[in-house]
Amino acid sequence: MSNDYNIPDDLYLYMPSGYSSAQRMAVAIDSVVFGFDGEEIRLLLIHRGFKPEKNKWSLMGGFVQEKESLDDAATRILKQLTGLEGVYMEQVQVFGEPDRDPLERTISVVYFSLIDIEKYKKQLSEDYRPEWFSLDQLPGLIFDHGKMIQTALERLRYKAALHPILFELLREKFTIRELFNLYQGVYGKELDKRNFVRKLNDTGLLIRQKEKETGTSKKGSFYYKLNKRKYRANVKAFISLMPSRDLLR
Repeated sequence: MSNDYNIPDDLYLYMPSGYSSAQRMAVAIDSVVFGFDGEEIRLLLIHRGFKPEKNKWSLMGGFVQEKESLDDAATRILKQLTGLEGVYMEQVQVFGEPDRDPLERTISVVYFSLIDIEKYKKQLSEDYRPEWFSLDQLPGLIFDHGKMIQTALERLRYKAALHPILFELLREKFTIRELFNLYQGVYGKELDKRNFVRKLNDTGLLIRQKEKETGTSKKGSFYYKLNKRKYRANVKAFISLMPSRDLLR
């Protein structure tokens, strides 16, 4: 047998001709959808629509079709189950333990999405009875979905230190209070607000607007926007906002 790809000859003994003897497995997508309502970060769950574990709380999941890319499948499944489209989405990790699905050997590719809850409120479908849950008050979940959520949250925390990814959860204009609530919720830590604001100002990445938000106080709070031009020149600026000992009470 010719070996044009520098594959060790003995490995050919384990490569089935045309993959005819290879075990067939189902490939699924599961989506961890994070949302923010201005006060706390939440997770979107639905009632599973088929057996096993039908009607139990689940992430948004479905199977990849034969001629469909993973990204296309993730987009399609999320829209079918929730009505959501045009949202930020990123692949996280593959879960493939042999017994993770009791019905059939299933490999699941996990994605996470980030949305401003208010912005997409009208888009959300009620077909599978979706519901937003606080991260510290999640119900019992099917299979290994709890591990998927924790893995996605860890990835989100890592990315937030290097990129303005959390701004996908905010409106275009936001208050410092909302940004503080968001960071505190994502990292699951009680932060010192004065230190947080000081570090935030030091980044120079926010542009204060003329308008104020007046719903929470008579004095009102100025709205801000992210300065994307400055961010591109200083991509490490968000590292300073990560929780550290001097930020924790």
